[in-house]
Amino acid sequence: MKKLNSLIRTVVAASTLAFVSIAAHAATITLKADLKASAEVPAKDSTGTGTLTATLDTDTNELKYHIEFSGLTGPVVAAHFHGPAAAGTNAKPQIPIKTSPLASPIDGKATITPEQAKDLVDGKWYFNLHTSANPGGEIRGQLVKSE
Repeated sequence: MKKLNSLIRTVVAASTLAFVSIAAHAATITLKADLKASAEVPAKDSTGTGTLTATLDTDTNELKYHIEFSGLTGPVVAAHFHGPAAAGTNAKPQIPIKTSPLASPIDGKATITPEQAKDLVDGKWYFNLHTSANPGGEIRGQLVKSE
């Protein structure tokens, strides 16, 4: 009986350590972006501004986001996360925002691939909002890690 109790304690202890080890590898990374017309490529003449805050769960690659904006030339007709691209360069959309209407604030989530997650964490994604007057994008912001 002593041996069985010892074995059970050993199994429980090992299971607990394994769980803690697995949980230690998962992390939540916080990201942000300041959305402005001057960050568009080419830069736009707009009083529009906005902010984006997001979290990435590195275990599930789930990206949750919150976007607020105001002062645009008209209603938003499209919104996307783009990448991979450094600030000052353009890239194709990675995640289209399918909310309708596209009004502030926008909250959502998406599961991304490991490759997309790496580009995102490395600062190679941006977000932009498109209007009829600025179909290529009116305000844009590069996503960066937030403290």
